[in-house]
Amino acid sequence: MSRDHVQSTERPTGAPSSDAEAPFLELLARGASADAYEQPVLLARAEGGAPGRIAALEGAKLLALRVRAELEGRRRREAELSALFETAHDLAGLRDLDAVLQAIVQRARSLLGTDVAYLSLNDPARGDTYMRVTEGSVAARFQQLRLGMGEGLGGLVAQTARPYVTDDYFKDARFQHTTTIDAGVGDEGLVAILGVPLMLGPHVIGVLFAADRRARVFEREQIALLGSFAALAAAAIDTANLLTETRSALAGLERANEIIRDRSGVIERASDVHDRLAELVLRGGGVHDVAAAVSEVLDRTVEFAESDAAPATALEASRAEGHAVLHKDDWIAAVAAGGELLGALVLRGHPGLDPVDQRTLERAAMVTSLVLLARRSAAEAEQRVRGELLDDLLDARDRDPRLLRDRATRLHADLDATHVVLAARLHGTAADAEQEAAARRRLWSAASHLAATRHGLAAVRDGGTVLLLPLTGGDTATDVARRTARHLGRAVHESVTVGASAPVEHLAAHPDAVAAAYAEGRRCLDAMRLLGRDGDGAAAEDFGFLGLLLAGDRDIAGFVDRTIGEVVAYDERRGTELLRTLGAYFDCGMSPARTKDELHVHVNTVAQRLERVGRLLGDDWQSPARTLEIQLALRLHRLASSPP
Repeated sequence: MSRDHVQSTERPTGAPSSDAEAPFLELLARGASADAYEQPVLLARAEGGAPGRIAALEGAKLLALRVRAELEGRRRREAELSALFETAHDLAGLRDLDAVLQAIVQRARSLLGTDVAYLSLNDPARGDTYMRVTEGSVAARFQQLRLGMGEGLGGLVAQTARPYVTDDYFKDARFQHTTTIDAGVGDEGLVAILGVPLMLGPHVIGVLFAADRRARVFEREQIALLGSFAALAAAAIDTANLLTETRSALAGLERANEIIRDRSGVIERASDVHDRLAELVLRGGGVHDVAAAVSEVLDRTVEFAESDAAPATALEASRAEGHAVLHKDDWIAAVAAGGELLGALVLRGHPGLDPVDQRTLERAAMVTSLVLLARRSAAEAEQRVRGELLDDLLDARDRDPRLLRDRATRLHADLDATHVVLAARLHGTAADAEQEAAARRRLWSAASHLAATRHGLAAVRDGGTVLLLPLTGGDTATDVARRTARHLGRAVHESVTVGASAPVEHLAAHPDAVAAAYAEGRRCLDAMRLLGRDGDGAAAEDFGFLGLLLAGDRDIAGFVDRTIGEVVAYDERRGTELLRTLGAYFDCGMSPARTKDELHVHVNTVAQRLERVGRLLGDDWQSPARTLEIQLALRLHRLASSPP
C-alpha cells in the first residue's frame, strides 16, 4: 500500500494537514483571543502561499475556533457549576440569610458579566416589593426602591412567574412604568435588564435581576443560570424561614418547659400547703397555727387579725371580690363565712406577691374560716352557758355568789373585775319577720364571739343583745360602747347601736347590780335612737344633764309628771297639741313667728296655745330655770313615749 493511500485513510477528505494545524494548536495552547486565529491565514496570503495551503489553513482555523468555543463553554459551565456548588454549600450551612443572598447576587453578576445584580422581595404586610440585596449599584435612590405590586419589569415577572428580559428598559412597553421606578433605574443608568422569579411552591416571593448599563442580548444559557441562582435564593429564604420558625418553636418549647417546671413547683408547694393545713384541721389547730404554717410555706410573715383590727376598706374589698387585696405593702385576705366577716389573714410587707402565693394565701383564708366555723360550732354550747349565766345575773337576785363565781371561772370570766353592761340593737327594720330574725341571729352570733374573745358574757334580751364586758386599761364605758358598735356593725354588715352603763364592780356579790346596769344601758340606747345617733355607741356620761337622769335609780316618771304633767293630761283629755306646740316653740328659739311656720298654723293659734300652756304651768314657765326643766321633761317624755 502506498504512503499516499495511508494518509488518505488516516485524515478525512478536506482535513487540514498537520503543518497547517500547528500554528492554531499553539494559539489554543496559550489561550489566544479569537482575533489571533486570523493571523496564520493572513500571513500565508501575504507570502503568496499556494491556494491549497491557504485552504488548509482556513480549515484548520475553523476547527481550532470550534475547539476554542467548546473549551470556553466547558470552562464557563465549570465556573457556573462551581458557583452553584458553592452557593449550595453556603445554603447547607446557612447561618446568615443576608450573607447567603449577597453571595448569590455577587456570583450571578460575576458569571453573567453584568454591571449590576440585585434581588427584590415581596412584603405582604405593606403590599409592595422592596430591594433586599444589590451588587454593583451606585445610586442610593435605586438601592432604596419600594415598588408597588405589578409595577416595572419585576411586576411582569411576578405576575407571569416566568423570566423576562428587556434590551432597552425605557423603550419596552410590555410592563407598567412608574415615575418612581423609572427615576431609580435612570439614576443607576440601566438599559438591559433580565429578571427571573423566586418561587416557593406556586408562589412568587421575589425577583432576581441582572442588568447592564448598555444594550445587551441575554443568551438562553445565561437566563437558565440566573434561574438556578434564583432557585437557590428561594431555597435559602425558605430555609431561613424554617430556621426562624424552628427557633421560635424551640423558644416556645423552652418557655413551656419553664412553665411546666414552675407549675410542678407550684403543685408541689400547693400539695405541701394542703398537707400542712389538713393536718392542722385534723388535730384541732387554731387560726394562728394556720397563719404560722402559711408563713413557713411562703417564707413570709402571715398573721391572723380580728375584723376590727384589719384595714376596713381593704377587708371589705377582699370579702366582696373573694380575693386577697393589696393595702399599702400588705396583702389582706378576708376570712368570712355566710356573709359574716370573721377576721383576716394579713401578709406583711411584700407588695410584689406572686399570683400563686396570692392564691395560697386565699386558700389559707378559706381554711381559716372553716377552722373558725368549727371552733364556733364547738363554742356554741359554751355560748349558751355564757348566756345562761348572764340571764341568771340579770334575773336571779338570790344566787349564791360562790356558785356564780365558779361558773364564770369555767368560762374564763372574772366577776370580781370591773365590767360594763352593754345593750345592743340593730338599726332599722327588716323587710319581713324572717329577715329580721336572721339579722338578730347574726347579731347574737357576733356578740357571743366578741364576748368569748374578751372574756365576757352575752345573752339575747328585749329584741336585741346584752353584753357584759370587762373594762380594761384606760378604757371608759364610752370607749367600750363605741368600739363594740363598730365591731358588731362590721360583723353583721348593718348599723348597730350600743348603749353602755356606768362601770360596775363585784358582780358575784351584788348580782342585782347587773340588772340595774342593764336598765341604764337600755335607757342610753333609747336616748341615742331618739336623738338620731343610730349606729353609734355611748354611755350615760355622754348626755350631759340628760345623762344624770338616765344614770342610776332616778324617778324620771315623777319628774316628767311634776314638770309638764298638766300639759300632758290636758292634751290627753282634749285631744289638743299643746305638747307638740311647746316642743316646736323651744326648737325654734322661742320665736312664735318661726313656730307657726314649723307647725303650719296661724301665729294667733300659736299665741293661744302658749297662753293655755302658761295657765297650766304657771306664769314663770318661760324663766331660764323653768325652761331648762320643761325642755328636759319634754325630751324624757318623748323618750318614754317612743316605741322600743
